Amino acid sequence: MVLLILDGKAYATETDGTITRNEHGKGSRTEELEAGIQGGSDRIPIQIEVQEQQYSAKEIKKVFDRAISQMERRILGTNKSLDHIEEDMELIQEIPEEPIAVEWELDRYDVMNIYGELQHDALDKKGSIINIKAVLTYKENPQNQALYQCTAVLYPKELKGADKLAEKVRNAAEQTEEETRTEKELNLPDTVDDKAVSYYRKMNIRGAVLAVMAALVAILLYAQEKQNEFKREKEKRLQMLLDYPELANKFTLLLGAGLTVRNTWKKMVRDYEEQIEEWGIRYAYEEMKVTLNEMQSGVTEAESYERFGRRCKVQEYVKFGALLSQNLRKGTKGLVQLLRIDALQAFEERKTRARRLGEEAGTKLLLPMFLMLSVVLVIVVVPAFLSMQI
Repeated sequence: MVLLILDGKAYATETDGTITRNEHGKGSRTEELEAGIQGGSDRIPIQIEVQEQQYSAKEIKKVFDRAISQMERRILGTNKSLDHIEEDMELIQEIPEEPIAVEWELDRYDVMNIYGELQHDALDKKGSIINIKAVLTYKENPQNQALYQCTAVLYPKELKGADKLAEKVRNAAEQTEEETRTEKELNLPDTVDDKAVSYYRKMNIRGAVLAVMAALVAILLYAQEKQNEFKREKEKRLQMLLDYPELANKFTLLLGAGLTVRNTWKKMVRDYEEQIEEWGIRYAYEEMKVTLNEMQSGVTEAESYERFGRRCKVQEYVKFGALLSQNLRKGTKGLVQLLRIDALQAFEERKTRARRLGEEAGTKLLLPMFLMLSVVLVIVVVPAFLSMQI
């Protein structure tokens, strides 16, 4: 009987009582059924765990034959024959894609361990014979087992070239170490096979890599700091250039209203301090504050203006400071007119600079525009090609 669901309702249909098992290796599954008993009105729900299909005795023999054939190839590892084993053998514990487990037994554990690793120090150069036994067990039914036996001849690995020389040096060093264990210092042999031997301490590569990486990080951090400093200096210069026309115009108006150069300077600094929260940091006015502090601390007014221009490092401010300093020495006659002309020129330069910045901004937008154009072309062209293929 099978349970069906139609329109959200469950219905049971009668079956012939046949359930197909899962194939080998697919595992078991649980079937939910209802059983109806003759003479009874109610159906009894039952759950049956159906195991996967098991091998027959004949099929199990074929499985063991396949496993042994595969195992004979795998246990050699990189060796070519059981008659000459120089490298470690691969004594596998399971057979890939077969439900077979393998347990190994050796008659000599002094020349090879249970993992197939050779004990080269114990091997005879003429060959060491070892009998290997493997018990293969069918996982689904451990009572089904098969026995595999073989004989291997193990040889110490033949060293050639640099490996052979390294082995001789190592043996000579070990022998010297054993003979001089009562002495405070170990003097390694100077010659091996009548050849001079020199010794060097192996460099710790990890330490060298870390040192190089630390140096690179330090260089990159220094370069980043220099780049940030250059960027800040560039932003500061641009801000001062943009502020200069307004600063020169305001200075000219206050000077024309009858204030002295020093009082005009002081008033502009005081106005900046009152509106700093609204304006934010303005580097030109910050330099004016420094200049005012210098004048109040005893530096002459003319020298303070010249220092102001040198600190700003902008041609307009250098000219402005020099103009104020010269007129203090020669008198303030004509200063207002000179500053007015300078302010007009500064406004024209600001317009030119604004146009240039706008053009640079437009140029920087070209790359994103080309990228957007590429995306649009892909969106348009790809569907067209796909429709043509269809």
